[in-house]
Amino acid sequence: MRVDLFDFDLPQDRIALRPARPRDAARLLVVRGKGDFEDHGVLDLPDLLEPGDMLVFNDTRVIPAQLEGRRAGGEARIGATLHKRIDLRRWQAFIRNAKRVKEGDQLIFGGGVTAIAEARHSDGSITLRFEGAEPVEVLLDRAGTMPLPPYIAQKRGVDEQDLADYQTMFANEPGAVAAPTASLHFTTKLIAALDMRGIKREMLTLHVGAGTFLPVKADDTDDHVMHSEFGRIDAGTAGRINAAKAAGGRIIAVGTTSLRLLESASDESGRVCEFAADTDIFITPGYRFKVVDGLMTNFHLPKSTLMMLVSAIMGRDRMMAAYDHAIANDYRFYSYGDSSLLLP
Repeated sequence: MRVDLFDFDLPQDRIALRPARPRDAARLLVVRGKGDFEDHGVLDLPDLLEPGDMLVFNDTRVIPAQLEGRRAGGEARIGATLHKRIDLRRWQAFIRNAKRVKEGDQLIFGGGVTAIAEARHSDGSITLRFEGAEPVEVLLDRAGTMPLPPYIAQKRGVDEQDLADYQTMFANEPGAVAAPTASLHFTTKLIAALDMRGIKREMLTLHVGAGTFLPVKADDTDDHVMHSEFGRIDAGTAGRINAAKAAGGRIIAVGTTSLRLLESASDESGRVCEFAADTDIFITPGYRFKVVDGLMTNFHLPKSTLMMLVSAIMGRDRMMAAYDHAIANDYRFYSYGDSSLLLP
């Protein structure tokens, strides 16, 4: 499909630079397969679901993956955004000012943290091997900052508030360099209301990479190479998801990351299997969903892979109309913005 089919114009003032306060005060646009669009609040979610339905969350935790420094022996400033872990000391990273970095160069960051630039990858990223004996997590805590999305970071600096704002209440497994933002709206108050309603919930882990923000440069979706991310679903979680679906409950992914992992881990019969591997699944219109019955997600960038994903669930025309409605009715967009509930 042509990538420009997923384009739309968004006024810059609709990009949320801070989340709603409290988190569950965000708005929620309900999009069903047909009928009028429904304007709700996130706190209405329990009444929009049925007892026995299951919400599936991503429990990944964002690490301080943004580094600023310079090349040893020179004054050229460089920035590194970690993208995907390779092993205990190596990460793939997207480098700002990458033309100044050669293989074998030592990069010097704050707090005495250094890394060696190793291989270049086809997506433009570079392998960084962190030096020293301390765990990389310790080094990042010392030298790194929260990796806010470019559309926020270009408008304001990262501050202490983002350390809390850009983590979900479920964040447990360190490894993401971008938050699973659909879950940012959840609070203990909302979870208690969902429990009272009889809504089930499960956790999986997908470590979101910086590739989620890469623009689609191809003119056709067939020519786009999707980034890969590591995900894990244990056998017990898979079994409970399968049992909920077999009992007639709907499986509602909270966030596109949860959806992509569920679909990656499902066989052709729709059964979720134990999974621990990379996934580069690219979901576009025409995809046949195997397990997911609905999706709660924020509003996405034009011509992005995530805009294509939501169009695969609801149909392109339906989603473009929904986004027109959201823009006309002052919904806030992107990571810190409002949410939608897609129920085909």
